[in-house]
Amino acid sequence: MIESQPSSAPRKRSALASFMFASRWLQLPLYLGLILAQCVYVFHFWVELKDLVFAAMGNQDALQHIFQAVAVPGAPLPTKLNETTIMLVVLGLIDVVMISNLLIMVIVGGYETFVSRMYLEDHPDQPEWLSHVNASVLKTKLAMAIIGISSIHLLKTFINASAYEVKPLVAQTVIHTVFLLSAMAIAYTDRIMTNTASSTKH
Repeated sequence: MIESQPSSAPRKRSALASFMFASRWLQLPLYLGLILAQCVYVFHFWVELKDLVFAAMGNQDALQHIFQAVAVPGAPLPTKLNETTIMLVVLGLIDVVMISNLLIMVIVGGYETFVSRMYLEDHPDQPEWLSHVNASVLKTKLAMAIIGISSIHLLKTFINASAYEVKPLVAQTVIHTVFLLSAMAIAYTDRIMTNTASSTKH
């Protein structure tokens, strides 16, 4: 009868190693600060939405606030609430939502990856991407979120293209293209690293 080998005892960490590993909790105030930033975005969203609703009902103060919010520097203010003005305000609201989504990914994904486990496996509202999140996946998702935000800003500029000179239009298009190429490069690099790790295991 073959006796089972006793399991090796876990190695004891040195005090320095334990201290360095515990330093990850220094990131906690940063994530709490991002939660406060999320609260500011929620407040800003409801202020803009309230102004849009009141402007549609004919409130002049809300109407002027809407016109100033969508105005292009150097261009005359709109004179009435038309489809273009409403579209620009709605795009601004979508922009706030997408930035809030980006904050959630950084807060939840970053905390789970770099600080401590949340143990959300049995939670019904666990994000699908959180089950396989790591630094590479988080970077790719952040890059895609930034592309989405950049797309909203570019669309807002193109809607008011007649009020802009050619230079800012070209600059924003180039910047958006750089974001897109950067995200593709991150995703391609992550794919190479994943394939290399798989081939090494085999």
